[in-house]
Amino acid sequence: MSPHPLLERLTLLRLPAFRAGLEEQLGSPQYAELSFEDRLALLVDLELTRRQDNRFQRRVKAAAFPLSATLEDLDLSAARGLDRRFVLELAQCDWIANHLNLFILGPTGVGKTFLTCALGRSACRNNFNVRYQRTSRLLHQLAHARQDPPETYPDLLDSLAGVDLLIFDDWMRDPLSPAQSKDLLEILDDRFGRASTLVVSQVPVADWYARFPDPTIGDAILDRLVHNAYRLNLEGESQRKIRSALLMPAT
Repeated sequence: MSPHPLLERLTLLRLPAFRAGLEEQLGSPQYAELSFEDRLALLVDLELTRRQDNRFQRRVKAAAFPLSATLEDLDLSAARGLDRRFVLELAQCDWIANHLNLFILGPTGVGKTFLTCALGRSACRNNFNVRYQRTSRLLHQLAHARQDPPETYPDLLDSLAGVDLLIFDDWMRDPLSPAQSKDLLEILDDRFGRASTLVVSQVPVADWYARFPDPTIGDAILDRLVHNAYRLNLEGESQRKIRSALLMPAT
């Protein structure tokens, strides 16, 4: 059979990597030395790798990370208060598979969001669905959802409940209203024991409770977050300050 009809059929079957690999094999005599099974295995591996990468890219896009951070980009020096082994263990994502939580804490500018995006990207690589949210913006979305048709608010809650890893950045940065506290409880109640939550905050955990307007709701929220959470405490100078100093011309 002429290869051209076969290539067209591979396109119709939506096997682009398989087709590209076959075209390469047909144009290179070195593949003639391989057995049929070996050549077929190479083509299958190409298609599988392409599909896995496409799924990864879709998960990264859906996560909406604000930074394109990777584990390779991280500064895991002891001066920043990071245990290299612990960070790399977290990147394996067993804690997500076990529906545990993670707190990334530290002062402003120390690199919490960068580390968060790197770990979130690792979660995407490990086939978990991730969604990054700034807490204030998510609460604003929920407030608007309440005012839209009745089905909008529960639909938004359902979409958050179905995410394997939900990231709250700037947690407790702004004062909470009673309605916002109830929204957070709804979200965390849906997720407890079923999915993982990553909280990023410059506010120490010990100060969270006092920031809830309703102590009963605050207690319920923290009960669903704190007791099954790992913690990373970042230290050191502001990374923004360090980068700005490096970019400024010498005088």
